[in-house]
Amino acid sequence: MSASCEAGGTGADRAGVEENGETAVSDATEGLVELLDLERIEEDIFRGRSPQERLQRVFGGQVAGQALVAAGRTTDGTRPVHSLHAYFLRPGRPGVPIVYQVERVRDGRSFTTRRVVAIQQGRTIFN
Repeated sequence: MSASCEAGGTGADRAGVEENGETAVSDATEGLVELLDLERIEEDIFRGRSPQERLQRVFGGQVAGQALVAAGRTTDGTRPVHSLHAYFLRPGRPGVPIVYQVERVRDGRSFTTRRVVAIQQGRTIFN
């Protein structure tokens, strides 16, 4: 069962709203993809950025997502993620780059294990 509510207007008006909604979703998706695109500094070391927003701290999901991308970029890409364990140790500071150091713990026949440490200004914020 579905419900709808109309407050006048034509079908063309509603189509314009849907198009704008799709544009907003595509802009948000594009922004997320850009945020997760890390800069490779050296082998197993990456730099992430934060969005240009006035926040007190970096969103934890952003740090976890960027850490996952960093870990994934050190594999051959044929194995899907099985699990993620994380510790948020300190709040991240917006506007300060986050450096991700990846340790290649194990490359086995069935599993690949990575450990990622996120660092800001010389201090670990995520492990």
